[in-house]
Amino acid sequence: MSPFDRRLFFHINWPLAGLTLALFALGLVNLYSASGFRMEDGVTYGAFYQKQLLWGLLGSCCMVVVMCFDYRILRTLAWPAYWLTVILLAMVPLFGKTIYGAKRWLSLGFMSLQPAEIAKITVLVLAAKILSHGSERLDFKGLAFICAVGLLPAGQVIVQPDLGSGLNILLIGAGLILYRGLNKYVLRTLMAVLPPIIPCAWFFLKDYQKQRIMTFIDPSNDPLGSGYHIIQSQIAIGSGQIWGKGWLGGTQSQLRFLPEKHTDFAVAVFGEEWGFVGMIALLSLFCVFLYYLFLSASEAKDRFGSFLTAGVFFYFFWQICINMGMVLGLMPVVGIPLPFISYGGSGTLVNFCLIGLALNVSMRRFVFKQG
Repeated sequence: MSPFDRRLFFHINWPLAGLTLALFALGLVNLYSASGFRMEDGVTYGAFYQKQLLWGLLGSCCMVVVMCFDYRILRTLAWPAYWLTVILLAMVPLFGKTIYGAKRWLSLGFMSLQPAEIAKITVLVLAAKILSHGSERLDFKGLAFICAVGLLPAGQVIVQPDLGSGLNILLIGAGLILYRGLNKYVLRTLMAVLPPIIPCAWFFLKDYQKQRIMTFIDPSNDPLGSGYHIIQSQIAIGSGQIWGKGWLGGTQSQLRFLPEKHTDFAVAVFGEEWGFVGMIALLSLFCVFLYYLFLSASEAKDRFGSFLTAGVFFYFFWQICINMGMVLGLMPVVGIPLPFISYGGSGTLVNFCLIGLALNVSMRRFVFKQG
């Protein structure tokens, strides 16, 4: 190994890499329990945790690959990758695979590809490229341009319909805009204009999306319909009390009262089995994980690398906040999984690739001077 390679190896952010693997391992253990369902002759387990393990191994390999190249090459690839993603999203309504009443996947034969997950990466990279130019705070022209970049793929995702992923794309862009900063005139104007405009979004929502908001306000209005998910999730977490019922001991999950227990509501299984103490431990682990991501963004030696890592931070920050919020009944159900804990092939690959990108920036922070 050359001296240059050795230097990169020793500069890897090992705490971030270790926390990522720890969270995935914790999710795998939780998914094993969430995959179980009681039969008359005992407990039978589905193949979700086995598939997730394979996705995790593949994702780990992708993470290493992403770490190996110089991340600055992404500046050149940002626009082509963005337009390729837009094309893939445009193909979904025409050739997409319908699951649970929504077209969100493209079938590749051996696997299903969800372009919305790819859009999160390509929008993040392009936004980092655009916002890294210049040091002054954004004016209206710069704000309008970066908003257009995010709104095009986000709009394509929302009409699939996939409000959760579309919202996540917009929130990544919003986080990076705040990271860059707005000039005072733009900020004051937005603070005056947005509050009366935001409620108008209600009229553009689909009926089921409106129902989710009404259910969030009062789940008891439809306890066996749209409110069922939130009610069962709260029952599962509450029944865990302080110490939980123990691994594989959750009745709400094992008796199949809890819906989507391996995806969006996986953390409800965790809360039932490990209780309040376990939930605090998991939340603390995520907080340390986010801290090291933010630290990597602040230590990057060029603006592009700093914005890339900041985008990764906001990607995970919003997914963690929204998923835990909706599982606890503090936010409407929008279908956003919890990183490394929820089951999902495309999502797992994206999670590991983004961590690889953050590690890529971190390990090269001493290789070149700030630019």
